[in-house]
Amino acid sequence: MTPAISPLRGVALVLGAALLWGTTGTAQSLAPAQLSSYWVGALRLVASGVFFAAWLAATERRALAPAALGGLPWRGITLAAVCMSAYNLAFFAGVRASGVAVGTAIALGSGPVWAGVLQAVMQRRPPSATWWAGTALAVGGGALMIAGGSHTLPFTPLGVGLCLLAGLSYAVYALVNQGLVSGASAGAVTGAVFSGAALLALPVAGALAGPPLLQTSDLVIVAWLGVMSTGVAYLLFSHALRHISGATAVALALAEPVTAFALAVLIVGERPGMWALLGLLAVLAGLAVVIRAELRRP
Repeated sequence: MTPAISPLRGVALVLGAALLWGTTGTAQSLAPAQLSSYWVGALRLVASGVFFAAWLAATERRALAPAALGGLPWRGITLAAVCMSAYNLAFFAGVRASGVAVGTAIALGSGPVWAGVLQAVMQRRPPSATWWAGTALAVGGGALMIAGGSHTLPFTPLGVGLCLLAGLSYAVYALVNQGLVSGASAGAVTGAVFSGAALLALPVAGALAGPPLLQTSDLVIVAWLGVMSTGVAYLLFSHALRHISGATAVALALAEPVTAFALAVLIVGERPGMWALLGLLAVLAGLAVVIRAELRRP
């Protein structure tokens, strides 16, 4: 039975997911340098696959039955898995090449733009002018947060390209996943997507970075990234896609830099300037406009 659509519930679920996503860059920055970013991305997918298997075994045991698995929309799941694998590998490599702040801002800032364009082209449902205005304000606020940093940040063509690819992959994943969860268990679909993404990412990580060099601290960080900032977060995100548009869900993910900003101040010890604080306010205002546009959407 399809649940009743509740935009406010969808908004709350995405914002909850964004809080967990916001820990990703800081957690990776704490990982020892010898662990390749490609392996960080691949291993967190493996950890998320284990989480989803445990979640389904505890809450939806019937979803693990062969008949139920055979009835899943595997063509769409495969496409979503390819997008998620590409997103993870490109995001972690881009963040390491461009820095946590710049990499996260480019990947997340480009994601809503990609999603808005793709939704207009693929689904014939272009976002409203109000949505675009709120998204532009939030993206611009994110740029101010970066410009207002207290130190010089790396800005490489490779890092920028990888982060743009991550934003595109994420947008395609969100739109594809929205169609998948509308007719199947969100937990089963998301678990299948991330398990498939892990199978795709592991050989790529091995080919690009060689065997992983793991320490105990690496395992702790990968476990957090896989279980909390991936498994739990994307379970919330998948449920949210039943209540709000894919473009809005991607736009609301811009709340992630707010969390990353707070963690950078509290944990990393960064000291933001006035422009960074103004950027933070702009992001919050832009998200409010996006939420208003979604609540007024027919």
